[in-house]
Amino acid sequence: MADTGTLETRGSDFAKLARQIQDAGLLDRRPVYYAVRLTLVLAAYVGLWALFVWVGDSWWQLLVAVALAVASAQIGFVAHDLGHRQVFRTRKASDILGLIIGDFGIGLGWGWWNTKHNRHHANPNHEDEDPDVSPAVIVWSTGQVERSRGLPRFIAKWQAYWFFPLLTLEAWHLHIASVKAVFQPTTKHRRAEGALLLAHFACYFGLIFAVLPFGMALLFLVVHQGLFGVYLGSTFAPNHKGMPILTKEDKLDYLRKQVLTSRNVKGGVFVDVALGQLNYQIEHHLFPNMPSPNLRKAQPIVRQYCADLGVSYLETGLITSYGQALGHLHEVGASLR
Repeated sequence: MADTGTLETRGSDFAKLARQIQDAGLLDRRPVYYAVRLTLVLAAYVGLWALFVWVGDSWWQLLVAVALAVASAQIGFVAHDLGHRQVFRTRKASDILGLIIGDFGIGLGWGWWNTKHNRHHANPNHEDEDPDVSPAVIVWSTGQVERSRGLPRFIAKWQAYWFFPLLTLEAWHLHIASVKAVFQPTTKHRRAEGALLLAHFACYFGLIFAVLPFGMALLFLVVHQGLFGVYLGSTFAPNHKGMPILTKEDKLDYLRKQVLTSRNVKGGVFVDVALGQLNYQIEHHLFPNMPSPNLRKAQPIVRQYCADLGVSYLETGLITSYGQALGHLHEVGASLR
C-alpha cells in the first residue's frame, strides 16, 4: 500500500485531511487489538473443526458448516487487514501470516487476492480498471450491458434477482482463481502458495470425507462453501455496488475518487463485527493502511471534512445499502427487459 503522504501533492484536499488523521494518531498500529482478534478468530476456527470431528456422522454437522462459514469469513477479514499492512509495518511479516491463514487456513490465494484488491483500491468502481466491476457474470453499467454477450447478457436481464444466488458460488470462484494464479509466473511466492493451497485442500476434503458419509459430506461442502461465499459477498456488496461507475472520461482527484464511489453502512457494534469493520468503507478507501478499529474514530473527522468541502458522503443502514445495490443492478438491466 502506498504511504498516505505520497498519494497527493502537498497542499491538496487529501493531504490536508491526511495531516488531521495523522495528528490524531489514527494511523498508529494496534498490536494488542490484533493479537486478541486473531487469537479469538483462530480459536473459533480450530475449535469448530474439533467440534466437527467430535460430532461425527450426524446431521447436526450442517449447523457446524454454518458456523464454519462465519469463522472462515472472519479469517478472511483479518487476511484483508494484513494485506493492507494494518497489522505489521513490514511486508515480510504480513506476507508470512497472510500466506498461513489465507492459503492454508481458508484456501484463498494471498498473492492473487492482494494484487486484485490493490487494483480495486487504486481505481474503485472504474469500468476499465477495477476488477470488482468487470462484467464476468454481473454487468454494472449500461455500457457493459450494450457490450455484453453470452452468459452475462442472459443474467443481466434479471440480475438483481440472480445476485444473492450467484454468491453461493463465490467461494468456489475464489478457490479456483487462487489455484490458477499459482501457475502464473508473475505470482509472488507461488511455490509456497501452491504447497499451502495443496495442504489446505488435502486436509479440508480429506477430513470431511473421512468423518462423514459421502452424501452428507457433499451437503456439508455445499452449505459451508455456499454460505462462506454469501457472507463474503454480502459484506463487500454494500460498499460500492450502486455507487457511481467511473470511466476514462472521469477525472477525479484521489479524495473524491474514493469518497464518491464508496458507501458507509451504519448499525453499531453488531454491524461492525459482522462486516469486519469494512462498513467504514469511505475511511478505509481513503486510508487503506489504517487499522480497522481506528476507522470508526476517523469517521467523524472525514465526514465533517467532506461536508466542509461540499463532497457527498453517503452512509445508510445495511438493508438500505442492499436495496440501493440491487436497485442499481435492476436498473442497469432494464434495456433487456
